[in-house]
Amino acid sequence: MGARVLVLSWEYPPIVEGGLARHVRKLTEQLGNAGLDVHVLTRGGDHAPAEEERHGVTVHRVREPSFPRDDLDAFLAWVHQMNADMLAAATALVERFEFDLVHSHDWLVATAAEHLRDRLEVPWIVTVHATEHGRHQGWVDKHPQSHIHGVERRMVHRADRVIACSEFMRGHIADVFGLEPDRITPIPNGIDPDDLHTPHDLDELRARYAQPHEKLVLLAGRLVYEKGFQVALEALGNRRNGVLRRVPDVRYLVAGTGTHEEELKAQARRLRIVRRGTFAGWLGDDILHGLYRIADLCVIPSLYEPFGLVALEAMASGCPCVVADTGGLREVVPGDVGLRFRSRDAAALAQTIERVLTDADLRDRLVADGREHVLRFDWADVAARTAGLYGEVLSRPAERV
Repeated sequence: MGARVLVLSWEYPPIVEGGLARHVRKLTEQLGNAGLDVHVLTRGGDHAPAEEERHGVTVHRVREPSFPRDDLDAFLAWVHQMNADMLAAATALVERFEFDLVHSHDWLVATAAEHLRDRLEVPWIVTVHATEHGRHQGWVDKHPQSHIHGVERRMVHRADRVIACSEFMRGHIADVFGLEPDRITPIPNGIDPDDLHTPHDLDELRARYAQPHEKLVLLAGRLVYEKGFQVALEALGNRRNGVLRRVPDVRYLVAGTGTHEEELKAQARRLRIVRRGTFAGWLGDDILHGLYRIADLCVIPSLYEPFGLVALEAMASGCPCVVADTGGLREVVPGDVGLRFRSRDAAALAQTIERVLTDADLRDRLVADGREHVLRFDWADVAARTAGLYGEVLSRPAERV
């Protein structure tokens, strides 16, 4: 058996808030397959077992109440209590297991992870999936953004090594936090096409949102400002050159929820395109994966995007992508497998969407090339690179700040 690793994450199946839960699950399972003894410390609800062996990973769950979604100060207090509870649970764990390394994901569990590292005197690795600075376009001088930004700054400086999900994020972390680039290792996210389960009746699913003769444009993800869905709605609904005015028989589907949802719905009303699309709200993974299969195009118009997992999922499902030329999307969707447009430029996005929807040969090429491209993002390779970093810090721990 290899090194024993304790991984901290605020979400892990069956609790799934976003892509982080999927990332941590696949990574830890593959690390276990590679011979490491992997334990995950996470939160759980009333029905999840406090401890279980799950696909070769030992999962320890701390029961936590639902977190407040509409009050950021209350959410920060909730995060503080969750860290205290995780640390208390870890105190019992270390009486049972001798851990060689701590690996935490994002700022939400940083406090517990740092205390554990200091108590155990083992290396601490942090994966940064996104930053508050990036999510708010640099506006982090006021509370509560300033608090989260401060936690992230301390976290990356105190950790022995930092993992970034893209070369873009490596540079971003170095610039924003003044961290030496050689302390940051870029390791991309992975994807397993076999995990993209879909409903049995895709025809029925498509019939909910579009007629057989119509083309369906999918916008999927958290409905927050930095995802840029407002740019996509403008591209679709602009009264002069919007796609819905220029291309017949096109509908759009917005799948997701978030803090920007009501503003996006209001924008659709202002553009007078409410009847040409659907805001479907939150959908489970099976339905979302089915939407990739039935859509004619997936648009990822992000203003800030550390990686771009939606693009990989869409390509793996045979759905062509149009993505903003920004952040990690440049690496996930190179120009030969998808089309990029100038970020924030609704007119450029409209032209690109129209091009895909009206050129069948282009669409077929994008589908074929995309399916081949996603094979480069194999979870076994991601785990091997992560395990290699573990070995490096265990053999020669980095100097702590």
